[in-house]
Amino acid sequence: MSAKDRIAVFPSRMAQTIMKARLKGAQKGHSLLKKKSDALQMRFRMILKKIVDTKSLMGDVMKEASFSLAEAKFTSGDFNAIVLQNVTKAQIKVKCKKDNVAGVTLPVFESYQDGSDVHELAGLARGGQQLAKLKKSYARAIQLLVDLASLQTSFITLDEVIKITNRRVNALEHVVIPKIENTLMYIISELDEMEREEFFRLKKIQEKKKKIKAAEEQLKQTRRAMGIDVDNDGPNLFAEQHDEDLLF
Repeated sequence: MSAKDRIAVFPSRMAQTIMKARLKGAQKGHSLLKKKSDALQMRFRMILKKIVDTKSLMGDVMKEASFSLAEAKFTSGDFNAIVLQNVTKAQIKVKCKKDNVAGVTLPVFESYQDGSDVHELAGLARGGQQLAKLKKSYARAIQLLVDLASLQTSFITLDEVIKITNRRVNALEHVVIPKIENTLMYIISELDEMEREEFFRLKKIQEKKKKIKAAEEQLKQTRRAMGIDVDNDGPNLFAEQHDEDLLF
């Protein structure tokens, strides 16, 4: 494991605790982003299906509206000039609402009629039925156009958000989490190595103390054999002594 595959930290218990917290946060974030991506993709597929159905229906509605226009012109004559003279403002307007999907705001367009129909008396002389059918057909076509615009806007917005979310999920899954896990493995291995070195050092110290004590005992036995009193010698300042705890 190279240094590029892990975070540059000093191996310690505190660093291990911090890395464990970071790993838990990264895994939680990955889980939440994965759920968000799944929810967005589900809504994305549903919108895509609606777009296909709406476009298919739009062709039939526009075809019906074109035939209605031809019938109205055949029965009532050319009424374009009359319509243009009576038009002063838009009767059908569009308002925008917001829809929240997994934290993503999607625009929703809705059409509504502002005021009364200024052409409600059109066709009294002749062709009234064809004109009513014409207005109904084109009102339906406008409604479908507004719905289609809302669906396509949501489609584009979701497409961008899904790409960003998937990049974050992949970054957490393939870069951040493996790097933190490698760092944890490095810290644990270094701490284990430090514990083994400490154990080996303590073992060596104990062996050295045993050798020193055995040499002192051998020296005392040799001095006793020579008739030297070793029990009345002064205290050895270098010898290991145990001091009793003092209670105040």
